[in-house]
Amino acid sequence: MATKSDDARARADQKFKKSEQAATARDKAMAEYMAEAEKQRAKTARLKALRLAKEAEDAAAATVKPKRKAAGKAPKK
Repeated sequence: MATKSDDARARADQKFKKSEQAATARDKAMAEYMAEAEKQRAKTARLKALRLAKEAEDAAAATVKPKRKAAGKAPKK
């Protein structure tokens, strides 16, 4: 026959196991969230670097003056 203290202990053990499982799930979810956030920051930094490189390349290309066409023959009418 189970006594009151045995029942109380069993309930306490169940409650403890449940809280431990919840803590483990929280920790796992937080780790996944942090990993995803870091991945997103890395991707953003990579894309920013690519954008800045392209803008610098475009700016360098814009500073080069276009070649003039040779002044020679006039177009025929």
